Amino acid sequence: MSSPADLLQQADSVKRSNPAQAEQIYKQILSSTSATAQPGTSTGERDQSLRDQEVSLVKLGELYRDQKNAEGLAEVITLSRSFMSSTAKAKTAKLIRTLLDFFTPIPNSAQTQIRVLKDNIEWAKNEKRIFLKQSLETRLAGIYLDTQQFKPALALIDTLLTELRRLDDKMILTEVHLIESRVYRGTGNMPKAKAALTSARTAANSIYCPPHLQAALDLQSGVLHAEDKDYTTAYSYFFESFENMGNQGDEEGSLKALKYMLLCKVMLNLPDDVTSLLSIKLAAKYAQLREVESMRAVARAHQNRNLADFEKALRDYRDELSSDPTIRSHLAALYDTLLEQNLLRIVEPYSVVEVDYVARQVGQGQQEVEAKLSQMILDKIFHGVLDQGRGCLLVYDEPEVDNSYGAAIDTLQQVGKVVDSLYAKSVKIA
Repeated sequence: MSSPADLLQQADSVKRSNPAQAEQIYKQILSSTSATAQPGTSTGERDQSLRDQEVSLVKLGELYRDQKNAEGLAEVITLSRSFMSSTAKAKTAKLIRTLLDFFTPIPNSAQTQIRVLKDNIEWAKNEKRIFLKQSLETRLAGIYLDTQQFKPALALIDTLLTELRRLDDKMILTEVHLIESRVYRGTGNMPKAKAALTSARTAANSIYCPPHLQAALDLQSGVLHAEDKDYTTAYSYFFESFENMGNQGDEEGSLKALKYMLLCKVMLNLPDDVTSLLSIKLAAKYAQLREVESMRAVARAHQNRNLADFEKALRDYRDELSSDPTIRSHLAALYDTLLEQNLLRIVEPYSVVEVDYVARQVGQGQQEVEAKLSQMILDKIFHGVLDQGRGCLLVYDEPEVDNSYGAAIDTLQQVGKVVDSLYAKSVKIA
């Protein structure tokens, strides 16, 4: 009979050519090593059996990950419980994190992850593995956030924070407060998002904060500053996060931070800085990617004040620009600004202009243009009146400010003071 080591080597050799056979071999190792790990075997045999079991679990998980088999991966995590019951708690936490990470490249696996996590949280609770339970609950809150299930995320976070404050586990407390900040930002509650981020930074300052967690805190700080239109401060936070993630080898995270940096330059009306930014060493390797090219196209359209080019960029790079809620919301504001600038440029030379003509010039529907012009008039961006009966816009010159009324009021106030003074003196004489 072949040893587990030989079987592992055999499975590795056929993994690419015959995945089904490799799967059967890994399952055979798991069943044989489980039998070997029974009480009565020597310590050396039991340790070797546990090592073989751990390797087989990870290899089988990798196989299902490559096959995009979420259900198979869920089964592996359930199988790992027998291993977790027999080994150190620190090792089991690392193993289950590794197996759960294999879900990341599998599309549409969020619901499977939620089911697996809930199942394992219940198991950890019954086994009184408190730290593992909290780690899994933190991950579950993160998945709720990714799937925009904000209500269950907040309910879970509230329970988790109560436990973590009692245990004073600053590391997980920092992670949970960061997720809380992102959830509140997703719901549009900016004051609570900022408060949660402050709590996360307070907890992080009392421990050694790992670089990847510090980068995530900086990224969230940049996002919240950008929401306040403070793009200069936001850019500095994004740059810190970009450098940190780049040095850690987190290419996905550093690319996200780079896109946010480019967004800040566009929103600050500094499109020329986009080219210079992409020439720095850490950013140069991303310069040809579609995600970066999409921001470059937006910068060009903004620089030329060209609404048609901006709309074309949004169409051509729909996935790159619309998938991220932060970029989507700021580009919506930028689109609004560009539309206003284009409308102003068209109506400025006229005293009376047809709304239909304006709509054709900007390539928008007449109703949308009428609504936007009405809003601009109410916001006093320009002075005019919409004559819907004639379908025209009457543009007025900006009225000159007449200070006569203010001067008259000041004069009357001064006269009042004089009268009061004279009355006071007359009372004293009398």
